[in-house]
Amino acid sequence: MLMRKSPSIRHNWTKKETLALLQQPFNDLLHRAQQTHRYNFDPNKVQLSTLMNIKSGGCPEDCAYCPQSSRYQTGVEAEKLAAVQDVESRAQSAKDKGATRFCMGAAWRQPKQRDLDKVISMVKAVKKMKMETCVTLGMLSRDQADQLKAAGLDYYNHNIDSSPEYYTKIITTRDYDERLETLEHVRDAGINVCCGGIIGMGESIDDRADFLLILANMPSHPESVPINMLVKVEGTPLNDVETIDPIDFIRIIASARIMMPKSYVRLSAGRNEMSDEMQALSYLAGANSIFYGEKLLTTNNPQLQQDRELLKRLGIEPSENYSP
Repeated sequence: MLMRKSPSIRHNWTKKETLALLQQPFNDLLHRAQQTHRYNFDPNKVQLSTLMNIKSGGCPEDCAYCPQSSRYQTGVEAEKLAAVQDVESRAQSAKDKGATRFCMGAAWRQPKQRDLDKVISMVKAVKKMKMETCVTLGMLSRDQADQLKAAGLDYYNHNIDSSPEYYTKIITTRDYDERLETLEHVRDAGINVCCGGIIGMGESIDDRADFLLILANMPSHPESVPINMLVKVEGTPLNDVETIDPIDFIRIIASARIMMPKSYVRLSAGRNEMSDEMQALSYLAGANSIFYGEKLLTTNNPQLQQDRELLKRLGIEPSENYSP
């Protein structure tokens, strides 16, 4: 039965309610998430994004999950910022393969102005292709956010990663409030927010609830909510953490869908480690956006043909949600 009444958009979720969502019987949780999803989206459509690493390695931050940190020996070498022409070529290839959003990621704490100028040229070039644009560049000042908005940037990705408490156990070079300040600059500049986190870093269910609460109780929900499953990389402090139970991961997807009904919930990093069945359950739980057929920064993402075959088996088609 389809939901007859619109699920309310709330910004006052409580810890008790969130824990109840995460702990309720799995079938009940999926039923509610699917009802919410069907009310707000076509359940058989998924938004396709492609991510290009425009500058890898050499990051001064100490994020315990990240192979791009200069503090860890992971085999990721520091590289220069990509040329605009290379970005244009990759964006055109992504569009030809069905992607509607092109995301560009750089391993910086915060971009210098000379680097931001180059990224602005990239944003303008991709916009000319009639694709949505997204960048993740680290922290931003208000002026930098305004410059990106003027260039036509559609989305800015800046994840909160985890709960405020657990965050201090995985990152020491930047505090949680700095994350939230960048998000505030992005929102004030009129850029859509792409903000989520990483599940499976050893956090507790309380941490997962607090993570969802931060997102769902923002004055405006993030337009995109990427839910990443930790990709364990040799050389990083989290390489030996216990692998998350797939059912617990699906619970996060479903709870995010219920708590942020109109947001795109993106099944993000970690898909290479997921079975087809786990991905199918994620779509059932309300995931309706993926990174498609490309390498996700420095870790593998399912290849194009695999993605196409699975989506075909599930009867899921690309959504065309570009809105210039």
